Amino acid sequence: MFRAALFYLEKNWITIQDRKPLVVRGARQVGKTWLIREFAKITEKQLIEINFERDPQVRSLFSSNHPNVILQNLEVYLGKKIDSKASLLFLDEIQDAPEIFAKLRWFYEDLPELPVVAAGSLLEFILSDHTMSMPVGRITYLHLEPLSFEEFLQAQSMDTLLTYIQELTLPFIIPAAIHNCLQDAFKQYLQIGGMPAVVSSWTKDASLDSIATIQQDLLATYRDDFFKYKGLIDVYKLDTILKAIPAQLGKKFVYSKADPSIQAPTARQILSLFNKARLCHVVKSSAGNSAALATEVKDKAFKQLFLDVGLANRFLGYNFLPTNLTIGGDIAEQVVGQMLRYLLPFYMEPTLYYWHREEKGSSAEIDYLIAHEQRVIPIEVKSGSTGSLKSLHLFMKAKKLSLAIRINNDLPSITPVKIKNPDHTETAYSLLSIPFYLTGQIYRILGNPSIIRGNF
Repeated sequence: MFRAALFYLEKNWITIQDRKPLVVRGARQVGKTWLIREFAKITEKQLIEINFERDPQVRSLFSSNHPNVILQNLEVYLGKKIDSKASLLFLDEIQDAPEIFAKLRWFYEDLPELPVVAAGSLLEFILSDHTMSMPVGRITYLHLEPLSFEEFLQAQSMDTLLTYIQELTLPFIIPAAIHNCLQDAFKQYLQIGGMPAVVSSWTKDASLDSIATIQQDLLATYRDDFFKYKGLIDVYKLDTILKAIPAQLGKKFVYSKADPSIQAPTARQILSLFNKARLCHVVKSSAGNSAALATEVKDKAFKQLFLDVGLANRFLGYNFLPTNLTIGGDIAEQVVGQMLRYLLPFYMEPTLYYWHREEKGSSAEIDYLIAHEQRVIPIEVKSGSTGSLKSLHLFMKAKKLSLAIRINNDLPSITPVKIKNPDHTETAYSLLSIPFYLTGQIYRILGNPSIIRGNF
């Protein structure tokens, strides 16, 4: 199946004159190993794949700080000649040999003609270990997520639908028949999600039983990882907090709601483990006063998203196929947040923000905040085609913004909004409404000058 990261590797990373060794980051089973193997095929590179988990003794081949000596060792061990200009060195499961990270700087400095890629499961634990010597400034990152909706369409050979949404421009005139086709495709994505093994199975036989089995196996694999921490944290507590993540989708995460008997420091430590393993992703609360959303974060208030919408559905026991597209607010926020994470370039760490105000009798919340061309853009997610926008009106008034986005099931539109406030002032802004299936096109749509200027 096609992954957009392949295009990034082929057209960007491999062609950079000052190319650095690449570290692929992402949760277990999102396709890191497949990606690099496929990339080697596309670029016709000789793949030198080293797996430190499968073959622990290969660590000894990297004892030298001289890349040419390391390559000589690999040639003898593998029994084949390695041409540094025609090869790709792939260091898989590198978390089992963390000292190899320090060696990456020597490949960058002394053997720059050899492309080097490192990847591994639970890699974030190694990267966050500040006691380890990291080649700062001498490596670059690629952040890999489950398949996006656009990648899902291509995997299902729905290329015409993919091209349609990628080329859709103002004015938004989508025939009902095409809208329904896209809704049906998105309904599939909601149930199946973006885990490569699940998408591959669905592509082959479209069996709900098969994808349910694979999803359950994936969840079991993640649970098996907990035993790596047994002795440090009780496995029951780990499992309890993990189940609380899909249960609290779309809500401020509260440790005590998972299990009041689990003390907050322990729950916080467990949740940090899951975020490092990328089983979940934090949605940070930002004041939203400027496009620098990260500078106004409130650490005590946050939400959590699960790794993948299909896996979240499996946890929650939701089923959408073959019924009509009716989803709850929790899954709606999950899938939108998941798709928003894909909007950033692969070399950037995906981050999500929301806004909330907790005042007695006047609480308010905006599901997501994004920044575009130095502007804050609030995003409201509605599981149906309608819904109250009271919090959005309040936010637009407080921040004096002119453009907001609503994501729902309806056809796209741009509507002028004018609200009379209790203090006799008026709040006016433009509301861009888009269906769920256009979430991945948000930045492209916002790039239209007419939207920014408010001339529709």
